Amino acid sequence: MTEKKYTEKEKEPDENLIFGRNAVSELLRSGRTVDKILIQRGRREGSVTTIAATAKSLGIPVIDAEKQKLDKLCAGGVHQGVCAYASAVEYAQLDDIFAKAEKEGKPPFIAIADGIEDPHNLGALLRCCECAGVHGLIIPKRRSATLGSVTAKASAGAVSFVPVVKVPNVAACIKELKKRGVWCYAAEADGQSVYEAPLDRAAAFVFGSEGDGVSPIVKENCDYTVSIPMFGKINSLNVSCAAAVILSYAAKVRNSL
Repeated sequence: MTEKKYTEKEKEPDENLIFGRNAVSELLRSGRTVDKILIQRGRREGSVTTIAATAKSLGIPVIDAEKQKLDKLCAGGVHQGVCAYASAVEYAQLDDIFAKAEKEGKPPFIAIADGIEDPHNLGALLRCCECAGVHGLIIPKRRSATLGSVTAKASAGAVSFVPVVKVPNVAACIKELKKRGVWCYAAEADGQSVYEAPLDRAAAFVFGSEGDGVSPIVKENCDYTVSIPMFGKINSLNVSCAAAVILSYAAKVRNSL
């Protein structure tokens, strides 16, 4: 296997990654949205304990990570056993999505990312959402890429136009959407053709993680499972490619009503 050659630019940490005990403490005091905090395994001591407690009180996920991971993320910077991901943009609320749909005079059109962990894929999904006229994207609080600079760049500016809502539990969120009259569709390989599914209504489309797809409990709570017919030798598309096909077709149906 050929070893990848990294440029100096690639070695720089994400501009929304804050590291070092004092820097992370100040970040928590600033009121800026923080996606998650990583703490070196075995280093929950002194001021790091205070950082973890503060984050917990604010509802920010705190994750234990190996030193090697922190070293890589911080590109050799002195992280003192702690780093935090600050959001590139502010997150929206679920009501914001419904308000946007109401303002446009259209039934809600929503995308849900169920555990997409690659920021390039999340950014590409955001771009698909914006081009299709989706009113908002929902992501889980844990097990998800965040709205950092990599996601923002991959979205080609879409992150500024598509409200993104972060929820503690995707399955619970789907139940709430259904109470509000939104039909939910899991995008999976074993469903009915998306071209034959009823899409002329308030709809939320769930796109699963790169490796595992839509989680069983989320799929179970959806009203439909839809698939893209495949005619080649490969039976699946990258998540953002699948989203482009499904959301674009849904947009066509919605705009022909």
